[in-house]
Amino acid sequence: MTEPHSAPSDWASRTEQAVRDAAVARAPVLGWNARLVREACEACDLSRGDEELLLPNGARDLAALLSRRHDARALAALEATDAKALKIRERIFTAVSARMEAGAADFEATRRCAAFLALPVNADLGLKLAWESADHLWRWAGDTATDWNHYSKRTILSGILIPALTLRWFEGREAAERFVARRIENVMAFEKWKAGKDFDAPFRKATDVLARMRYGSRTAA
Repeated sequence: MTEPHSAPSDWASRTEQAVRDAAVARAPVLGWNARLVREACEACDLSRGDEELLLPNGARDLAALLSRRHDARALAALEATDAKALKIRERIFTAVSARMEAGAADFEATRRCAAFLALPVNADLGLKLAWESADHLWRWAGDTATDWNHYSKRTILSGILIPALTLRWFEGREAAERFVARRIENVMAFEKWKAGKDFDAPFRKATDVLARMRYGSRTAA
């Protein structure tokens, strides 16, 4: 028997994919905007009400659908690669390259979506989607960190992904991959430099001072 809530969920998933595909086909001419959303929805026989239900944030929701499609496509391509057989820098380079080429399959639409996400009003969404992509790539690379390293790794990789994808769409694959290789080397050099250094010492010292100010020095009875 079908689960009570599966039909609406299936409808939403199928319709999102159909609208996204219709948008990808039309974006090279229309750009990434409200008109694109409306025409893609009309191509799928959706009313204004259905459009608002499916994509309440309009072109922003459509951009998220495209980014997640590219994440899924990159992960599918990476299934053929044994991450454990690669050094960590090779894993990250391979993962970022796969993510770039996943978007290249929808090249013209992806370029217009990238220009849309570059607008200041959409910067928050661009950062969120880059973080999602970085999370997927790190998980493929075998990262299991649950402490602050979990967040720092994704923040650093997001900082590589955003300009790398921009370079891929507007300057080509070679320029993008050269940039990625340089950035990975920079990050690895920094990680090597900070290894063994106690960066938490100043915070522990400050905490100790504050504790003494709050509770006073302990003295023997």
